[in-house]
Amino acid sequence: MLKVLGARQLGSRDVAHVLRVLDGDPVASCMVAARIQEFGLNPGAFPGELWSRGGPAESLCYTGANLVPLLGNSEDLRAFADRASRSPRMCSSIVGRRELALPLWDMLVGEWGPARELRPDQPLLAIAQPAVIDADPHVRAATLGELDRYLTAAIDMFIEEVGVDPRSTDGGTSYRRRVANLIATGRAWARFEDGEVVFKAEVGALSRSVGQIQGVWVHPARRGRGLGAAGTAAVANMIVASGRTASLYVNDYNRPARRAYERIGFTQVGTFSTVLLD
Repeated sequence: MLKVLGARQLGSRDVAHVLRVLDGDPVASCMVAARIQEFGLNPGAFPGELWSRGGPAESLCYTGANLVPLLGNSEDLRAFADRASRSPRMCSSIVGRRELALPLWDMLVGEWGPARELRPDQPLLAIAQPAVIDADPHVRAATLGELDRYLTAAIDMFIEEVGVDPRSTDGGTSYRRRVANLIATGRAWARFEDGEVVFKAEVGALSRSVGQIQGVWVHPARRGRGLGAAGTAAVANMIVASGRTASLYVNDYNRPARRAYERIGFTQVGTFSTVLLD
């Protein structure tokens, strides 16, 4: 197919084609596929835009709260970078397969740089069968009545993992709304002890075939006792029991987490990179 010079925004008529393409890489594309399956690509409903240069089977890039390159060669990435740089930046990060995310960042760093933090090596892990270790039977879905206690742990996790306070922009209203939505949809899981969260994790994206785990956190006073592995195993088992593959990605330097996920039975299916932006 002869490609147009620039990237164009895809719309409702492209949904079926796009989803067929994303089915070819379901773990890496889970976040974007989940949003398209829920909202379609109608500009009035879809949270962001999906771009292509030449057609979905050749190149794809999502832009919204994150910039996520999904498919394409260097010329496609250049077209995506050009389009992204023509408008005020709305995303807080670039994330995706390393072979796409890092070259895209190299093309944008002159306009957007420097990065607040670069995480170039993040193993992308998946498991499609029950965990090989015992899951924590005390991990369960959080309830809206537990929102405040869960939110305290979620904020601590966010600050520790991302390096910024999610309450810094609007007093935490948006972050509280997001956490409440995760709880309301049954995608926030925790172990409570004496009313306090000692383990938590969310299913941040849930497509028809994959559930992506995020926000895994253990209370600092309870670390080193296996709560993280057993708790994550419980969440992974819940995803697998629904007929989906459980996935997550982890920083390469986080050796304790990597060992825990290996014990659960996760295997590496790719490598992500994340560029955190100010």
